Amino acid sequence: MSLRAVVWAEPAEVDFQRDIRPILSENCFQCHGPDPEHREADLRLDNAAGAHASAIVPGNLKESEFVARITSDDPEMVMPPAAAGKSLTLEQIELLKHWISQGAKYEGHWAFAPPTRPQVPQVANSSWVRNPIDAFVLNRLERENELAPSPEAEKAIWLRRLSLDLIGLPPSIEEVDAFVADTGADAYDRQIERMLASRHFGERWGREWLDAARYADSDGYEKDTPRASWFYRDWVINALNRDLPYDQFIVQQIAGDLLPNSDQDSLLATGFLRNSMINEEGGADPEQFRMAAMFDRMDAVGKAVLGLTVQCAQCHTHKYDPLSQHEYFGMFAFLNNTHDAIIPAFTSAEADKIHAIREEIDAIELALKSATPNWRQQMAQWETGAQASAGQWEVLEPVDLPFEGQKFRVLDDNSILSESYAPHSSSPQFIMKTTAAQEITGIRLELLTHPQLPRRGPGRSLRGTAALTEFTVYAAPANDPGKRTKLKLVSATADVNPAKAPQPDYIVNIKAKGGDKRVTGPISFALDGDKSTAWTTDSDPGRRNQSRKAVFVLDKPVGFAEGTVLTIQPTMNHGGWNNNDKHNCLMGRYRFSLTTQANPIADPLPQAVREILAIVADHRTPAQEQALFTYWRTTVEEWADENAQIEALWQSFPEGSSQLVLEERQEPRTTSLLHRGDFLSPTEVVKPSVPEFLHDLPAGDPRSRLTFAKWLVDRRSPTTARAIVNRIWQSYFGIGLVETSDDLGSQSTPPSHRDLLDWLAVELMDHDWSLKHLHRLIVSSAAYRQSSVVTEAEYQQDPYNRLLARGPRFRVQAEIVRDIGLTASGLLNDEIGGPPVYPPAPAFLFEPPASYGYKTWNVASDVDRYRRGLYAFRFRSVPFPMLETFDAEPGNVSCVRRNRSNTPLQALTLLNEPLAQECAAALALRTQKEGGETDAARLEYAMRCCIARVPTADEIAMLQTMLDKQRTRLAAGELDAHEIVKSSAAKSDDINEQAAWTLVARVILCLDETITKE
Repeated sequence: MSLRAVVWAEPAEVDFQRDIRPILSENCFQCHGPDPEHREADLRLDNAAGAHASAIVPGNLKESEFVARITSDDPEMVMPPAAAGKSLTLEQIELLKHWISQGAKYEGHWAFAPPTRPQVPQVANSSWVRNPIDAFVLNRLERENELAPSPEAEKAIWLRRLSLDLIGLPPSIEEVDAFVADTGADAYDRQIERMLASRHFGERWGREWLDAARYADSDGYEKDTPRASWFYRDWVINALNRDLPYDQFIVQQIAGDLLPNSDQDSLLATGFLRNSMINEEGGADPEQFRMAAMFDRMDAVGKAVLGLTVQCAQCHTHKYDPLSQHEYFGMFAFLNNTHDAIIPAFTSAEADKIHAIREEIDAIELALKSATPNWRQQMAQWETGAQASAGQWEVLEPVDLPFEGQKFRVLDDNSILSESYAPHSSSPQFIMKTTAAQEITGIRLELLTHPQLPRRGPGRSLRGTAALTEFTVYAAPANDPGKRTKLKLVSATADVNPAKAPQPDYIVNIKAKGGDKRVTGPISFALDGDKSTAWTTDSDPGRRNQSRKAVFVLDKPVGFAEGTVLTIQPTMNHGGWNNNDKHNCLMGRYRFSLTTQANPIADPLPQAVREILAIVADHRTPAQEQALFTYWRTTVEEWADENAQIEALWQSFPEGSSQLVLEERQEPRTTSLLHRGDFLSPTEVVKPSVPEFLHDLPAGDPRSRLTFAKWLVDRRSPTTARAIVNRIWQSYFGIGLVETSDDLGSQSTPPSHRDLLDWLAVELMDHDWSLKHLHRLIVSSAAYRQSSVVTEAEYQQDPYNRLLARGPRFRVQAEIVRDIGLTASGLLNDEIGGPPVYPPAPAFLFEPPASYGYKTWNVASDVDRYRRGLYAFRFRSVPFPMLETFDAEPGNVSCVRRNRSNTPLQALTLLNEPLAQECAAALALRTQKEGGETDAARLEYAMRCCIARVPTADEIAMLQTMLDKQRTRLAAGELDAHEIVKSSAAKSDDINEQAAWTLVARVILCLDETITKE
């Protein structure tokens, strides 16, 4: 008789969600699931219709082919087949048979139905319950009848646990003593509120979100160049500190730029989607890696917001969840209509300064208007002449694009956009479409803005500036294009920096590879034949990023009767490595035109002013009239003094910092379903849509990214609230209510407390999506107050604490490991936000061959080296060693559940890493100064700085033995005291004594308890 035919006693009732779905999902859905392309035998087992049609007869085992296959001993017939690498256990087979006997009832996956608030269960030990969380936890413990809740943790241990959880820093001795002595009924609550109100709350929980958001300070891939993203990081911190409702938190990150009255904060929030890696390799195809970034964004939305593995449907219909490839690209279409923009962002102080500058300028202009009642009439007279100053130009169409590392794309207006890799020098030759003009007198170069360029350009430097070293034009007859001649250019004019001599503000020395000195300045530099000089588009930060133009005049008219082929060669060799130079770089978007008019000059009017002039005066808005006045007043000689005052104000405009954001395209981009996810294999056009198995879009709403963002956080969304609740629970207890926190779908592990998860999800939504309300509930619970002490028997029953019969105990995050040492030693610089910092790190990491090229890592010599781990600069390709050792994420992909390892390298790092040694020396000195007069008092003080609780007498005795031993060795000259405390910024009078205490401090800082949340 086959072992597979063994029959058990039939259970009372088989639960499909708990007992059957996990078996089918793990063993059957890959070949018999939602994906029709990979479905075998046209059999579908993920829903009742497919299964009951041919394989399963409810209530009839003999007629069910499914039963015959899973119980067969025939290798050709048995399911799953051996080739699948899966097999069913006897217990699983019996469960499946009993399920069929009981009617083979299917239920939709629990996570795909919107959460409803379950009733809080009644429990026998109701006195233990502090809030509804405890009722759900205790209800299962009482049902299991195996474990009981643990006693409360000591107050000092609880406070340290709370402090590490809410602000990521250990409490001070004074805070612990005050709490232990506080016998008030609300003592615990006041500690919770104090930490929820702390400015460090956003740092602690911001780190969790930044993992999901793929945050890093560099681009990734081969070159991994630095990027400016820290304003997004600070936006996350500030949003969590002010308890921005979670639904708004998500909407702003997906579509903040589309919100009404969108401001800088709303734009910065879209950095969430811009955190994807950027490939700047010379051979990179811009569209290929744009699509790679889009796939990454979809993955991030899936993991961070929906808690689903949507990336599986990038290449084919999901094998386990009811998500088709068409639905995947329907969501993709919502995100696909954007520019990857880079904007200047300003700190609060810089924003205040800008406001003050603009107020002063407005006041001066208002005074001018008041003193000149007929200013409108005067401006109208000027306008008549200005209308005629534009000249007549024929835009040239590029017909042959060069390749030199960077890529060129011709836009609809015949302008050329530079993309992808940006070399430090460039001299492309553009062949322009044959023109019938025979009396060409001048060539116009327009440098145009574009959302894709840094700060909209028109250049490719981080500041959006460009520099033109030389400008060369060749002409050839259309019937013999190889017979070209170089044209002589005799003069040039420009609408910015037109002077004949360089202005002092625009002189910059650059040490290029050859060590030469370079200067940027007026347009004449583009014709002087000197490779060390260049015309720059730079000006003050407030007016720098706008379209510019220059006109180059030929010594005599040129043209051929059969047509003329023009080859235009702009030379740009003033760019530095990684485009970080202050004044100069490559041109970003440009367009060429010709004229046959005599004595052509560059139009002095900015493009924005020219566009206003094209509007009939009576139809202009007040803002347009004001913009016209702002330019016109610069032409009025009588106002020279006032113009000089305003010019001085503009020169003081803050630089700001470049930040990556999204900007909606005016022309929609077509989205196509891609065969196997290949960007070169589009099939059908896909319109914006959402998966049917989740919930519908609001009727009548536009199919925009903002609509999609609001759809994600609609109360009907079945997974959004559950996903964030589950991850927050994971952070507190080490494992989520659903262990697979990145996947609540069909392949997820069953929830340990499903009703609790749904109750918390509804509670979050009912309280205006307040995350702090959720945190308050969890840390106020009796479940959270429990001691983490566990017996061997209890551990064997529940090794991962899924039943929550004890408090959490596990190593803290990498950043908090570092922050504990800094706090305990008194070195911590607790400044919030700002640019990333460079703590001590091995120099060889940032040089070849460890790194691609040389990377900047200027180790901070001031208090910046003691900033929290959150602020350490994060190169994706060269992770910061200390954080990497303790399982920090590099930010390459979205991560909602870090690994937690335990390796010898971690112990070596805590003993030998430079900053760890500094912390030990500083803790030793602090202990000597503040710890008391006796060794015992000082040892207790040092321990409490690290673990909060009062150490036992045995622990003090053990440390005393070590301290005495080190003193003896130092006195005998076996150890070098100066070598031990060399990293300390301050030395005590007795260097041997400080060294002995430093060695003891190293041990205390390395204790398991020091880096563990008890």
